[in-house]
Amino acid sequence: MTRQVQDAFKAGIPIFIGYVPAAIAFGILSKGCGISLLECFLFSAVVFAGASQFIALNLLMTGMGPGGIILTTLLVNFRHFLMSAYLSTRIGKIAKRYIFMIAFGVTDEVFSVLSFKKGQLSKTFVFILQLSAYSAWVSGTVTGYILGGFLPEILSQSMGVALYALLLAIVLPEIKTSIKALVLTISSGLLNTILIKFDILPNGWTIIVCILIIALAGSFFIATEVQEENCE
Repeated sequence: MTRQVQDAFKAGIPIFIGYVPAAIAFGILSKGCGISLLECFLFSAVVFAGASQFIALNLLMTGMGPGGIILTTLLVNFRHFLMSAYLSTRIGKIAKRYIFMIAFGVTDEVFSVLSFKKGQLSKTFVFILQLSAYSAWVSGTVTGYILGGFLPEILSQSMGVALYALLLAIVLPEIKTSIKALVLTISSGLLNTILIKFDILPNGWTIIVCILIIALAGSFFIATEVQEENCE
């Protein structure tokens, strides 16, 4: 048990260090958007969705209603269904009693660490790892909100670039190895620009349409690639 705790803390340190700056950026942006400290705290403590929180905050400021924000977050985070399904096959019988708590704490980084860990996953290792990520994100959010009250307005507003940096960090590794991923990324940007320029959709709904269309195109590319590999 002691060894598991040590391993979990060791594995959680890089996640903790990586989450704090992004969480601080979210807290600063939240302060600039005029939401209260309690709302900012609950945003991270209850939602705990990383990049989706940045997107939701942006949509909130554009005037999109709750339904549109929830739908967008669902689409952006749909990959969590697949990640959680895989992890459910790796946890022991005892840990399965806590499956809903474990599912709540699944993030891209946590999933990456857990998926590479050999053997069956214990609830001790999983919970400590997830606590490292959760505590970093929530504490960083509150810290950022407090700092936002002391930073110059121009600096607070410039923190909006953190969203794009975070999304680029997620997509760049795949772009480097796949031309199709690059094409889909560029197509998504172009489609979003066109929809915004013609202003044919309600506020915030352009991102939902882009997600659906590009995801459909991506699934077609993947299906074609699999067929080509089978033919070979």
